[in-house]
Amino acid sequence: MSAWNPEIYLQFEKERTLPCKDLVSRIELESPSSIADLGCGPGNSTAVIEEKWPKAELLGIDNSPEMLEKARLSKVRAEWLRADILHWKPEKTFDLIFSNAALQWVPDHETTIPRLFSFVKSGGALAFQMPTRTDLWSDVLERLRQSSSWKDRFHSASSEFYSHEPRSYYDLLSGSSRKIDLWETKYYHVLPNAAAVVEWTKGTALRPLLDQLPDSKTREAFIREYTLELTRAYPAHPDGKLLFPFLRRFVVAYR
Repeated sequence: MSAWNPEIYLQFEKERTLPCKDLVSRIELESPSSIADLGCGPGNSTAVIEEKWPKAELLGIDNSPEMLEKARLSKVRAEWLRADILHWKPEKTFDLIFSNAALQWVPDHETTIPRLFSFVKSGGALAFQMPTRTDLWSDVLERLRQSSSWKDRFHSASSEFYSHEPRSYYDLLSGSSRKIDLWETKYYHVLPNAAAVVEWTKGTALRPLLDQLPDSKTREAFIREYTLELTRAYPAHPDGKLLFPFLRRFVVAYR
C-alpha cells in the first residue's frame, strides 16, 4: 500500500479533528497520568489530548513513518513510536488508551478491542471513534468499483475497513467494564464541490483502490469518473457548495 500522505490528510484538519475533540470532551477522567494515542497520525489528535490533560505523559503510536515525521515536527510534547496497533504490546498499562479514526483499519475487532482494553489500568478508560461505511460516498465508490468498466481492475476488497454497530462493542466490553458510553454523530461538512470529497477520500479510503491501478493515467481516469459520480450524488446547493454527511461511532469504556 502507498505511503500515507500527511499533507493530503491535513487538507481537512479542522473537520477530521472535530470528532476527536468531541470524544475527548466526553471522557470522564479527571487527570490521567499516562495516555496512549493509537493511530496518532500527524499528531493532531495528540495535540487535542495534550490541551485537555497537559500534565499527562503522552505516547503517540502510528505505523506510518511519514505521519510520525510530521508529528515530531509539531509542538506536541509526546513520545512517538512506530508500531502496528494490531501487534502493539506495551510493557505497562495506561490510564487512557485513545484512538481517533484509526481502528477502522485494524481487523478482528472481536479480539483486538478486548486486547486493547486489557492494557487499561483499573479506573482508566479505552476511548475510540471510527467513521462508518454507511454514507453515500462509500456507496458511490463501491458501485464504481463493481461497474463493468472497473471490476476487472480490482481483485481484492475496495479497502480494508472495519466498523461494527455500537451494540457489538457493548457486548465485547461490558463484561469487564464498570461503565460504557456509546453514541453516534453524523457531521455535515460544507465542502466547495465534489472534487473536495475526492480529496477527502484520497487521504484515507481511496488509497487502497488507487494502489491497485497500474499507472497514473488509469488512476486519473478512475478519479475523473469517481468525481462525476459524486457530483451526481451530492447536488450543489444554491450557494454552489455541497453538504458532505459523515457518520462516526464513539465508544468510551471504563475499567
